[in-house]
Amino acid sequence: MAFAGKYQLQSQENFEPFMKAIGLPDELIEKGKDIKSISEIEQNGDHFKVTVTTGTKVLVNSFTIGQECELETLTGEKVKSVVHMNGNKLTVSLKGIESVTEVSGDTIINTMTLGPIVYKRVSKRIS
Repeated sequence: MAFAGKYQLQSQENFEPFMKAIGLPDELIEKGKDIKSISEIEQNGDHFKVTVTTGTKVLVNSFTIGQECELETLTGEKVKSVVHMNGNKLTVSLKGIESVTEVSGDTIINTMTLGPIVYKRVSKRIS
């Protein structure tokens, strides 16, 4: 249950270029760039529920490791994919974006790569 907990965003790199590349409107990028989002991860064996609250926007995804599921992307689109777990890392591919979420103690590092753009988010456990 290493992933379970509530985490607050501490820092991020390449937010604006990444959001522009996935097609998020400029007004949403401006609104979202300084918000310290809260990620809550519930883990029950291989089943996960991830809730990310950014201001008034709430994104909820549930999945089971190794099974096809429908995940909502940052742009609100629903995409079928499979989440894999390798040790302390969750990996998934969504429409050309490679996402890796790694837990290290009380820190979660999420890296999303789209072509040459690497968007990195570092969050700390708050409960």
